[in-house]
Amino acid sequence: MAGTKYWVWLSECKGLPAWAKLRLLEHFGTPENIFYADGEDYLHVEGITPKLAGSLADKSTAEADRILGECERLGLRILTMQDADYPVRLRNIYEPPCLLYVRGRLGVIDEEAAIAMVGTRGATPYGIETAETLAYAMAKQGALIVSGAASGIDSAAHRGALRAGARTVAVLGGGVDVVFPRENARLYQDIAACGALVSEYPPGTSALGAHFPVRNRIISGLCLATVVVEAPERSGALITARTALEQGRGVFAVPGAINAPASRGCNRLIADGAAALVCDSRDVLWEYEAQYPHKLRCERVELPKTLGYQARQEAAAARAAEQTEKLPALDLRGEHPELTDDQLRILRRLREGEMQVDDLIEAVELPTRRVLSALTVLEIEGYVAQSGGKRFSLNVELVEE
Repeated sequence: MAGTKYWVWLSECKGLPAWAKLRLLEHFGTPENIFYADGEDYLHVEGITPKLAGSLADKSTAEADRILGECERLGLRILTMQDADYPVRLRNIYEPPCLLYVRGRLGVIDEEAAIAMVGTRGATPYGIETAETLAYAMAKQGALIVSGAASGIDSAAHRGALRAGARTVAVLGGGVDVVFPRENARLYQDIAACGALVSEYPPGTSALGAHFPVRNRIISGLCLATVVVEAPERSGALITARTALEQGRGVFAVPGAINAPASRGCNRLIADGAAALVCDSRDVLWEYEAQYPHKLRCERVELPKTLGYQARQEAAAARAAEQTEKLPALDLRGEHPELTDDQLRILRRLREGEMQVDDLIEAVELPTRRVLSALTVLEIEGYVAQSGGKRFSLNVELVEE
């Protein structure tokens, strides 16, 4: 932890650009050596001017200590460039981040067939459905979906991966404890429970507009390829695509109608030969199947329109129309391969009425981890609904007799 303090100190040096930090690290070896070096020593590093050297004059570690305390309180991990499991893919890009703040489990991402999926916040229904469908299919086939947890295409991509029961990684433009947009609070929790929230910004950092183009290099840098689902002519998703090309990574794009503003950026990428056209998840994964035979299995996968999914859609429509229609029936007398034994056990217990999650864990007599995992999938699929205070209730009517 003592060494980590100096990494945080270096990363928070104001007025010192990323390239300068990396050159200093190359010259001095460690942030601790940089911290204890004299002002004159900095000037021996190529490109370091007296003005940049002045940014290193503040030797206070109070801010670094505060950040470390917040990380400990929030249960965050700090992954620095000196750590063995810092992603090699990311280390090899131009201006990689000195460190990453991680909430959840990032895993050994270099061993994953990681695919970035990005697009506009102002997505159309076509874009939302396409992103969720592609992400679901790729996750089912073994890919790790990486996106930015923004509204629109990003959120749909994460939802698709979660519906597939897979891990997903979100790279944020603010601290991992700062939800943006606010309506994604539940999505943040689910991503952290099943995968990881990642940021180069310390906890408490607001999601400022200037941060998003910078974080895009991390999204593409962690991945083998970037898929652009919907992007207008001026879009942050196109920045990610260009960054991926600069990093030597694959770029794919989903076509759209020629008169659709949200698809003009994608169509232009395809027309210019900068991106390969995507009509199916396999258009992307076939490129990497031979490289990751132990991970990927290219096969046709359809996004299931399960009873729970239909229930969620119908419930949303009913709320919008202020209706109180009867809940759809789930007949448990038949086969339901989409539901696990844990999920069925939870559904049957909730038939007795709404329950707080701690009471539910005690009632079903299952490990906490398994109950939370099952509830996440049941809520995504629409079989259950969550209200305030982490209380869960059925979104379907169970039939067993």
